[in-house]
Amino acid sequence: MTGEGGDVAVLGAGMHPWGKWGRGFVEYGTVAARAALADAGLDWPAIGSVVGANTLRCGYPGQVAGATFARALGWQGARVTSVYAACASGAQAINTARTQILAGLADTVLVVGADAAPKGFFAPAGGDRPDDPDWLRFRLLGATNPAYFALWARRRMAVYGDTPEDFARVKVKNAAAGAANPHARYRTAVSAEDVAASPVVADPLRLLDICATSDGAAALVLSSVDFARRQGVRQPVRIRAVSTVTPRYPRTALDLPDIATDSAAAALDPEPDTFRAAIARAAYEEAGLGPEDLSLAEVYDLSTALELEWYEDLGLCGAGEGAKLLREGATALGGRLPVNPSGGLASFGEAVPAQAIAQVCELTWQLRGLAGERQVDGARAAITANQGLFGHGSSVIAVR
Repeated sequence: MTGEGGDVAVLGAGMHPWGKWGRGFVEYGTVAARAALADAGLDWPAIGSVVGANTLRCGYPGQVAGATFARALGWQGARVTSVYAACASGAQAINTARTQILAGLADTVLVVGADAAPKGFFAPAGGDRPDDPDWLRFRLLGATNPAYFALWARRRMAVYGDTPEDFARVKVKNAAAGAANPHARYRTAVSAEDVAASPVVADPLRLLDICATSDGAAALVLSSVDFARRQGVRQPVRIRAVSTVTPRYPRTALDLPDIATDSAAAALDPEPDTFRAAIARAAYEEAGLGPEDLSLAEVYDLSTALELEWYEDLGLCGAGEGAKLLREGATALGGRLPVNPSGGLASFGEAVPAQAIAQVCELTWQLRGLAGERQVDGARAAITANQGLFGHGSSVIAVR
């Protein structure tokens, strides 16, 4: 369903600031949920459903996040759902909430994601799990997340001629935006010289090219458009599309944790798009919009090089033209189409189940015109994009 008939309204958005706070994820998520409720002008008993984005690192309560947050806020009879899709968990949670609203199961749904991340990069849990592709890529390839990010950076350098200086420009851009975001973990401007002086983690990427792991939380209150209007919100921010597509065989680009394609698909013609491009294409098709209609984008910049890849996957420019778009200033605040005006992961770090929800919080504030120093003038339509392990797509389009 496309157009306003398939829209849901964003009544409220809230976050717990990102950082390393040393407390539990439930506390972070509860803070974000209460902020979203306050923003929506609703009391907790008015919520008909809670959808929690799971965090597997935080023990059993994290694996039943919907019930965990409902309990923390105080049992009031709402239905609960818990969702896990790696980095796409937040988008899957939003999609679940949207489905419930459009099906008439609830007028109001609270979506919450929160995490208390470990120090260093994310790694699989201990033990032997030879049927787990994430475990296999660590054990067989030695491909930690930074190593994976570096492979894509090296590919861009070899295929398109990108340089470490191009990658550094992404960090400089995002740090400038993050400095104006009160929810960001890192709020200090960074120079290209700062990036070049930071230690190499996985060649060619340096420490400041790679996102941190963080504690943080984000929450949304979603409703039907009719409910929003009954609440007196005449022009709510509306979610028009949520893409949660999966890849197709044969795979023509290395996309860890998968380390092979399916031999049974060898006779098939390759898809015209990579997986990430297919995620965006499905969102555009559902929304009835295209890249030319966007005012801004929030993308999952796990590394500086990966942000350039997203420019191309979202259709903001042609293949290999991401660095050129960046050099022109088009994706900076004040540019033709700002990307990561929130500051992105460069300024926040990863709090995995919260991240896709946080992206939609930023879209909400931008489309309402309430983003302060990082406001994109005249914002009317925006897209998010990230990608979860195990074939989880994630893209949300919001409009006003």
